[in-house]
Amino acid sequence: MGDLVKGLGLLARGQHWALRHRSDWRYGMAPALITLVGYAGALVALVVWSDDLASWATPFADGWTSPVRGAFRELVTAMLVCGGLLVAVISFTAVTLLVGQPFYESLAHRVDVSQGNAPEPPDRSALRELWTGVRDSVRVLLLVGAFGVVLFVLGFVPVVGQTVVPAVGFCVSGFFLTAELSAVSMQRRDIALRERLRLLRGRPMLVLGFGVPLVLTFLVPFAAVVLMPGAVAGATLLTRELLHAAPPGRSGPTVE
Repeated sequence: MGDLVKGLGLLARGQHWALRHRSDWRYGMAPALITLVGYAGALVALVVWSDDLASWATPFADGWTSPVRGAFRELVTAMLVCGGLLVAVISFTAVTLLVGQPFYESLAHRVDVSQGNAPEPPDRSALRELWTGVRDSVRVLLLVGAFGVVLFVLGFVPVVGQTVVPAVGFCVSGFFLTAELSAVSMQRRDIALRERLRLLRGRPMLVLGFGVPLVLTFLVPFAAVVLMPGAVAGATLLTRELLHAAPPGRSGPTVE
């Protein structure tokens, strides 16, 4: 429970840091707002076409009696929309961080400076930094997609699919949302994706305490835009916590 509370505290500290640095907060909302416009259109399309998607995905139910078929496809529709929302939270963050990469790197640096012992950024070109960010984001999204497929299938299991699976889905989303947000500060420390995920897995309750409340908050319209700068700041603080607690020799730069 201690790490769970600490993770929530790091999230709150990040938001407080952003509020105390208003110029960073205002500029940090711009990439999120641009991305939000595109995602809003995609989510509206998903909701509008969700019934058709559910029918297309369940041709085996065509011969069922009308009430059973209707109830089953309504459940599938709800799962598609909920799954789309959770995937959108993760991919929205990835796209926003790519759109606003130079700004968010600068923000993470200022958070590090304010806390002391700021790391020197790796000697890489901006183009290579962008490529690394795109490559790692695609890998994370593929992992999210793999978990999403498994959870989608488990969603058909009676009782478990309507109780346990949604809770696990939020935990998975919280973990990978934290992985995306902490990528800014970890990439500045030249820590490769595999090592980042290892560090996050080493403190699961800390990561969930940070990520799950953020996932739930990001589902509120426009909340992601307002909270994104503070989320990056909080993820930088979380990175410092993870590296401070890591065993000697396990937190340095790695190469993939």
